Amino acid sequence: MPAVIDSTAIAHDLARRVDVKTALTPNDTQRTTLIIAGVYVIVIGLLWHIPFLSWIIYPFKLLTVGFHEMSHAFAGVLTCAKIHSIELDPDEGGATRMSGGLSFITLPAGYTGSCFIGACLIACGFDTSASKVACLVLAAFFLFTLWWARRNWLTWALIAGMTGLIVLFWFVAGGIALRYLVLFIGVMNCMYALWDIVDDTIARKVNTSDAAVFAKQFGCCPAQVWGVIWLLISFVYFGLGILVGIAAFKDTNAEQKAASEHFLPVPTF
Repeated sequence: MPAVIDSTAIAHDLARRVDVKTALTPNDTQRTTLIIAGVYVIVIGLLWHIPFLSWIIYPFKLLTVGFHEMSHAFAGVLTCAKIHSIELDPDEGGATRMSGGLSFITLPAGYTGSCFIGACLIACGFDTSASKVACLVLAAFFLFTLWWARRNWLTWALIAGMTGLIVLFWFVAGGIALRYLVLFIGVMNCMYALWDIVDDTIARKVNTSDAAVFAKQFGCCPAQVWGVIWLLISFVYFGLGILVGIAAFKDTNAEQKAASEHFLPVPTF
């Protein structure tokens, strides 16, 4: 018996493919955003390796460390742990002290969680209104972090400085400048998280790294293997952040400006 070809099903399948292709094809505004993100990557990479200029991105490095520790803490809360404290130190290190919880979830949450936050910020960096929402969410995270880090002066100084920077950019050009700051923080966060995984767990073995502790507790694979797994997960988050930004936020700069004037508007300077 000859096979029956369902032309309607084929048409629907082709339509879905066209829709996906259209959704993931960047428009002119998005291409500009992608170019700016690429410039961010180059600039961050250069500043990272120039000693007398690296101080420019030092606060953003500390912010990424803060996101790392905050991710540990929130994973702990979700697995019923008690968070005792969060600490940052000037050498770009940090520690989250907790009791209880599921270490199978809380240990990898630092690396993968901070990259996930960065990916979300990259996605929101494609749209001004979405960037405003992202900053409100960050404000809530900052408040929780301040409570857990209430005895750590560096965390308070960092969050105060970043809050001031966000408020400043919120007021510039009616909030348009804010999305470029959010995009920068997202790119910086993902780059630092990816580099941290490679440096701590793959390129060299740090016995106190999250991957080393994870391997010691669960014994399934060496720390380097867990580092590779977490690196792949983080790369997926990075890529998804870009794809979601392209698919979800198609407004032009003019449309974004008009929408921003009605969503949490501010005076234009």
